[in-house]
Amino acid sequence: MTKPTIADLMQSQREFFADGRTRDIRFREKQLKSLMNAVLENEEAVFDALKLDMKRPRFEAYSADIAHVKNEITFALKNLRSWARPKKARTPFAFFPARSYVYSEPYGIALIMGPWNYPVQLLLAPLVGAISAGNCAVLKPSEHAEHSSRLIAKICSDNFDPAYISVVEGGVETGKTLLREKFDYIFFSGGPAVGRKVMEAAAKHLTPVTLELGGKSPCIVDIDIDVEVAARRIVWGKFFNAGQTCIAVDYLLVHKQIREELVEYIKKYIREFFGADPSKSPDYARIINKRHFDRVNTLLSQGRIITGGRTDPEDLYISPTVIDEVSPDFAVMQEEIFGPILPVIEYDNLDDAIRIVNERPKPLALYLFSRDREKQKLVLNNTSSGGGCINDTMLHQPTVDMPFGGVGESGIGNYHGLAGFETFSHKRSIIRKSFMFDLKLRYPPYENHLRFLKKLF
Repeated sequence: MTKPTIADLMQSQREFFADGRTRDIRFREKQLKSLMNAVLENEEAVFDALKLDMKRPRFEAYSADIAHVKNEITFALKNLRSWARPKKARTPFAFFPARSYVYSEPYGIALIMGPWNYPVQLLLAPLVGAISAGNCAVLKPSEHAEHSSRLIAKICSDNFDPAYISVVEGGVETGKTLLREKFDYIFFSGGPAVGRKVMEAAAKHLTPVTLELGGKSPCIVDIDIDVEVAARRIVWGKFFNAGQTCIAVDYLLVHKQIREELVEYIKKYIREFFGADPSKSPDYARIINKRHFDRVNTLLSQGRIITGGRTDPEDLYISPTVIDEVSPDFAVMQEEIFGPILPVIEYDNLDDAIRIVNERPKPLALYLFSRDREKQKLVLNNTSSGGGCINDTMLHQPTVDMPFGGVGESGIGNYHGLAGFETFSHKRSIIRKSFMFDLKLRYPPYENHLRFLKKLF
């Protein structure tokens, strides 16, 4: 049997969407429940795939991929009917008698392109939004996480009609072929370089996009803190998944008065979390492939290594590493690290730290450790980021009650919870008018209507 082409797939999804069944709330709820059952039934398979792709610890696999998706589905099922209900809007008095409503309607066929670092979460979480809003979807997993890609394809083929939800596996050329098609919405998670190509392709069809990118997420550490707790939270937020997280702490800006103390605690918690030799720890992941290993490894050539710096190309292992004596023109400060290297830069006053942050493109996340409410306000009012935390790291990302997304080079648009539903929904404004009281004021000939019109408005 001949394998259907991407063009064939698009045609079948167009026909599926056109028959109107995805607009039925009960149909959407049924599909969300099917997805939940699929995630539950394949929990061990997810653990295995992530282990094979990057030696992801089971705790990290569950918390970042499985639990996150389950939480998104549960939240959507609880709230979908209220989200989808038409919302009343104020009607201008001049339009009386009439009523105004905003309807949420699906776009049609959504393309969801996922990255390799969280290959389950970052495909299925946006899929929850697409299903909730009533769309069909084509998923394109990253070829770099091949075991996870294969699993996602199996999960979808086993549980969904491919004319409704389908997975297209492949490399760069497959992605290019997909982007030549006219989708109704494109959701992309990945790096800014590919994000630009996605946006360029979408522009040819005037297709709306959400781009979840990344950037150099700074962490500012002020004086008035619990240094030990801060160090513990920074180490967790930096070395989770071996630093391969779009909202990982990318570099530290530390007040010079506490720099030494903080670094000592960071070294302490690296040892406590991963042992004297992290390569033997079951709780420490590996770099995804040789190409990324080589890229991250070259970043170790500049600056002074305080701790770590050990590598094993055969195992794709780079130890948790902290470096200082870092110049702004070093490669480690010019690109998103996306690996287990933490540069430390000291500052004299908070204005200097804010200036360093603002000299770079707007990051996906910004972290600040400070008890001082005025300093918290100063940083928030004088910087911009997709999101962030005060006195912690990464906790804003898995929260379904808040939108998650970037700004500037770190992304366009957002999702999670209600924001995910709204991302994949077109807001359609409708006024329902009565045939009563048809004022002649708006009709020609206008003559002296203007002075009455001004009074009316």
